[in-house]
Amino acid sequence: MTGIVAVAEIDIDAPTARVWNVLTSPEQLKQLWFGAEVDTDWKVGSPITWTGEWEGKPYQDKGEILAVEPGRLLKFTHFSPLTGQPDVPENYHTLTYTLTANTHLKLEQDNNGSEDEAKHSQGMWEQLLAKVKQSAESSE
Repeated sequence: MTGIVAVAEIDIDAPTARVWNVLTSPEQLKQLWFGAEVDTDWKVGSPITWTGEWEGKPYQDKGEILAVEPGRLLKFTHFSPLTGQPDVPENYHTLTYTLTANTHLKLEQDNNGSEDEAKHSQGMWEQLLAKVKQSAESSE
């Protein structure tokens, strides 16, 4: 594991319950995760998979739910075979969404191999958080 963490943050003008729904509902997740179908029951210890197509290649990413505190914290591991790395624990990232009072959403991804990799991930997660914001603020 490296100590290099990618961090993306955003303020959202919507109640935390609405943001939580965007982060956990299958319909919303498909939009957030670049068209991938996300499958999990959101219980600690359960698997989570992302099935989709990226640049014409089908894939299935996977991970495990590590922590769920509705309205506050969502933490899971993530591995993508598209990285070309072997499927071993040291090649998994941990993604941690933290939602705070004034509906501030923070997403951290650990275990980046370099500062450049962390910057690339940060850019991707900033796009995802912008979609969360847009969806939560336009939902009723």
